[in-house]
Amino acid sequence: MKKKLLFLLVGGLFLLGGCGKATESDIIKDLTKKINNANSYYIEGTLEIVNNEDIYTYDVEVSYARKDNYKVRLVNNVNNHEQIILRNSEGVYVVTPRINKSFKFQSDWPYNNSQVYLLSPLLEDITSDDNRVFEEVKDGYKLTVAANYPNNPKLVKQEILLDKNSNIKSVTVIDKDGNKQISMNYKKIDLNSKFKNSYFDLKEIIDVKEDNTPSEDNTTTENKNTNTNDNKEQKDSTKTEETSSIEDVIYPMYLPSNTHLSNKEKVTKESGERLILTFDGDNPFMLIEETIAKEKEHLIVPTYGDLELMASTIAIVNENSVNWIDNNIEYYVVSDKLSKQELLNIARSISVLPVSK
Repeated sequence: MKKKLLFLLVGGLFLLGGCGKATESDIIKDLTKKINNANSYYIEGTLEIVNNEDIYTYDVEVSYARKDNYKVRLVNNVNNHEQIILRNSEGVYVVTPRINKSFKFQSDWPYNNSQVYLLSPLLEDITSDDNRVFEEVKDGYKLTVAANYPNNPKLVKQEILLDKNSNIKSVTVIDKDGNKQISMNYKKIDLNSKFKNSYFDLKEIIDVKEDNTPSEDNTTTENKNTNTNDNKEQKDSTKTEETSSIEDVIYPMYLPSNTHLSNKEKVTKESGERLILTFDGDNPFMLIEETIAKEKEHLIVPTYGDLELMASTIAIVNENSVNWIDNNIEYYVVSDKLSKQELLNIARSISVLPVSK
């Protein structure tokens, strides 16, 4: 009888000692349940992108509702440049409120590559990687999984930090040399957000930005504290300093091999100037820089391609060109000879070059 009691006591202590220590399977199961059970969510955070020696910081707001309704608001902390990525039943839009213009295209975004600020793509990266590494760290857990960035193959892995309750705290994207290139710090995740039916309509964004004073029923979620700065931020972001002339010529710091600048031409257009730089050689391309003016009525430009988050802006990439807006200048890198990767290499090098006349 004594031996039996001793056995039960030792067994109970063993179970008690093992209780409370979560395993990799427990954490992933809990995270999967949270994300898959969320019919909607709202996220706030800070995004940092490294480009050579420069770090670009964004304030990020993400809204999601089933099925496939996304609204991602990105505001550059340096110049207050705001862009919104919107996905709804009509397609995918990149909206630039400052110039009252949107690009619309059919795309698999956000499911065509890794996304540090969206929960479902992150979960897919975690669960699909059979070689993921799980570690217990101070105040939580770390998952290291493969990254999927087809247009930037040097980005190879992601480090995802979770707290003890399986909530995502940060995501860091690492390159093949072990350097941090992208990081997203989550300040808030609300898995019980509610949005009105029209919240993901393009017209909703346009109306709010044009009015500058969103009404009570334009509030993002039921939580009244969610968007307390919306009115101020929208007023700031819609102030447009139009650029009518190109004072400085910006050249790419990266050129493909055996390629050189052969011609520079500046032409006057109705609302400003256009600069055309022609590069010839084994890998020819054109770089076009042109001033932009705010449209009197919202302009929707149908296009095709993929979204690419560059250091200072969102670019639209297809097989022959990269197009983006930065500091009131619209840029195009165009070539029928270069690969998409080379086009992006040129585009990324432009964003870090100090201006020169």
